[in-house]
Amino acid sequence: MTNEMKTLVKAKPEPGLWMETRPVPEIGPDDVLIRVNKTGICGTDIHIWNWDAWAQKTVPVPLVTGHEFAGEIVELGRNVEGLSIGQRCSGEGHLIGKTSRQSRSGKFHLDPETRGIGVNEPGAFAQYLRLPAFNVVPLPDAIDDEIGAILDPLGNAVHTALSFDLIGEDVLITGAGPIGIMAAAVARHVGARHVVITDINQARLDLAAQVADVVPVNVATTDLRSVYPSLKMSQGFDVGMEMSGSQQALDQMVEHMVMGGRIAMLGIPPGKSPVDWSRIVFKAITIKGVYGREIFETWYKMIAMLENGLDVRKVITHRFKVDDFVQGFDAMRSGLSGKVVLDWR
Repeated sequence: MTNEMKTLVKAKPEPGLWMETRPVPEIGPDDVLIRVNKTGICGTDIHIWNWDAWAQKTVPVPLVTGHEFAGEIVELGRNVEGLSIGQRCSGEGHLIGKTSRQSRSGKFHLDPETRGIGVNEPGAFAQYLRLPAFNVVPLPDAIDDEIGAILDPLGNAVHTALSFDLIGEDVLITGAGPIGIMAAAVARHVGARHVVITDINQARLDLAAQVADVVPVNVATTDLRSVYPSLKMSQGFDVGMEMSGSQQALDQMVEHMVMGGRIAMLGIPPGKSPVDWSRIVFKAITIKGVYGREIFETWYKMIAMLENGLDVRKVITHRFKVDDFVQGFDAMRSGLSGKVVLDWR
């Protein structure tokens, strides 16, 4: 195996990423070395590319970025058991601590010491990735590398969607980005009665209708309440999933929830936002903040669903060789794409 590898690096504190040659990582006794085959471009990667205020205060420069990946194990640390050379895998990109109350009680996704690959630590936009064996998620044959490369964002969608009971419920999703679209597919897969997804981006709404059996509504041109009669709804939605990060979308969601409705929030509003808390209180609405994936319960559930009929492949709209990564980022930054996958082979 070569001692050098191709990487995408946040090499300078300014917009962009740069392809650089770096040494292949050396692994520790509890790590594995993964040959990366495919990676997904995430909204987080766009923040890093754009070098916005969040990225400037979060990401050390220089850093190999990227955290959505699939590949195969090529080296094992001496203490690693239960994994094998050549095994196909993806992995949890949150590197947790071991001392917090949350971690010691098994609530790994809530560990306050968490650091992210490709955000705080060297990431997966590289031909080889060092990862703790604890974080490795083996892939069954039914899940190919392309789907394996988007399990991270699918996990966000699954975590959000499964926050509340969906069986027989009417569901509203605000934000038809790739994660919102995948959450819609999950909601239908597990038995929601109706799923309505809203946005002001018609291209994304059209994609949502291709991926899942949903009712897309462009709220820039259509009154959301106008879909109630055809869905035999009278009072509003039972469960909401806020995926857009838009304050207007959250306000609209609150207005269209039934009394006692439940909302899971994955979208992150920019800065501080005014909230009409009295409206939330008087409607007895439950709001849950969602971060990442439940480690590893979400992984088990989404792999099981993929093996049993959940189909999200159409959410991948663009595929590029890694040498064409600029085109991939342009597609993602356009706001007109679904998931964008880079091939490192």
